[in-house]
Amino acid sequence: MRPDADHAWRLARALWHDLDGDEAALERVRIDGPAGVLPSIFDVTGFAAATVSCAAVAVAELAAARAGRDRPDRAVRVDRLAASASFKFETLVRAIGWTIPPIWDPVAGDYRASDGWIRLHTNYRHHLDAALRVLGCVAQRDAVSAAVARWSADELEAAVVAAGGCAAAMRTSAAWERHPAGEATRDERPVVLRPGVASPSPAPGLGQEDGAPPLAGIRILDLTRVIAGPVCTRYLAAYGADVLRVDPPGFAEVPALLPEATAGKRCAFLDLGKADDRRRFEALVARAHVVVGGLRPDALSRLGYGPDALRAINPALVGVAHDAYGWRGPWAQRRGFDSLVQMSTGIAAAGMRAARADRPTPLPAQALDHGIGHLLAAGACRALTALVREGVVRDVRGSLLGAANVIKGTTAPAAAATDITVDDAPRARADTAFGPVERVPLAGTIAGLAPRWSQTAGPLGRHEATF
Repeated sequence: MRPDADHAWRLARALWHDLDGDEAALERVRIDGPAGVLPSIFDVTGFAAATVSCAAVAVAELAAARAGRDRPDRAVRVDRLAASASFKFETLVRAIGWTIPPIWDPVAGDYRASDGWIRLHTNYRHHLDAALRVLGCVAQRDAVSAAVARWSADELEAAVVAAGGCAAAMRTSAAWERHPAGEATRDERPVVLRPGVASPSPAPGLGQEDGAPPLAGIRILDLTRVIAGPVCTRYLAAYGADVLRVDPPGFAEVPALLPEATAGKRCAFLDLGKADDRRRFEALVARAHVVVGGLRPDALSRLGYGPDALRAINPALVGVAHDAYGWRGPWAQRRGFDSLVQMSTGIAAAGMRAARADRPTPLPAQALDHGIGHLLAAGACRALTALVREGVVRDVRGSLLGAANVIKGTTAPAAAATDITVDDAPRARADTAFGPVERVPLAGTIAGLAPRWSQTAGPLGRHEATF
């Protein structure tokens, strides 16, 4: 371990501890490369390197467990530049001979209210419609800006959320700590491995053939949305998992993200309001090793598929779930996204103050999403390792709020300034169903293992709902 990597390694050690990991597994990790690639008052570059390290170590550990070895024996190297670039893959991907749509809806963004700033998240049509109903205006930035200015930030936030939309007033860290939701989640961690229960029956297919990828034969049911959940499942797919993403018919994911978010996955539609599709879904649950959910905590329960119902179908199923605002307190069921959590928790305000800017200044990447995505992948592998070695079923739970707590506790190293940016990171050419792209490779290297996505990225619903 190089001395200049100590801070990132300390972060990795703390995060690995949250996952009940044996610290000895980190001994074979090397973190190097430039610090400060993602410029911020917080150590976003270190956070990127730490979360990628956890994911890579967990894959190496699972590979060892499936092969019958007691400890991971593969060296892991994480380059901070590559890790930082992976945290911006959605903006660094380049289409070759075609055009990727804009990531953000034209209305989405920060607006000045009568007493401060508020962010509207309108990338999904129903969230846009909710905001416009509250504001009573058309979907044009000038009209929205004029309407927002007539509201206080807190009152507009509450009204948009009550209407089924997504918004966040900008708060300072001190204001967030006094808020009931902030008080309830003060100790929330990014991703934790929950206590396990003995599996009443062994999970099939957890052995590994010589030469097979680490997650070969592992079936993962992907019920996620942008961005954290897809980061998790695409990472697992790169190391051999059979990932099936399921969405309701006609669901419109953010188009700009599909060339990356669907890499390595098959994608199917199922309508869980129809009896036939419910039977097909339950058949998938029965065969899956892992289900990854990125919906609000009560969403599957309202459809009759809460944790107990899924475990009744498949007693050996590993459940992986994350939300925006944490699992306790008055905002536990609140809709949210990375940029909104940054506004709520004081990150955007701290960046604005440090930069002496005149508007909210968020992190230089959707670091909450990407960090949680890598940690969910690590948690899934750690839970599978527990199933292989101990016959114990453990669930994984994460939140963007937990990632915000960790990042707010970091400070960019004093010697972190660098002229190197994520644009200096290498890209690799790849095919997608939309056309060829140049994309940022998966971050982190595991000795002797080459990540590879066997399924090209493409539209949702283009495959059959089967493993």
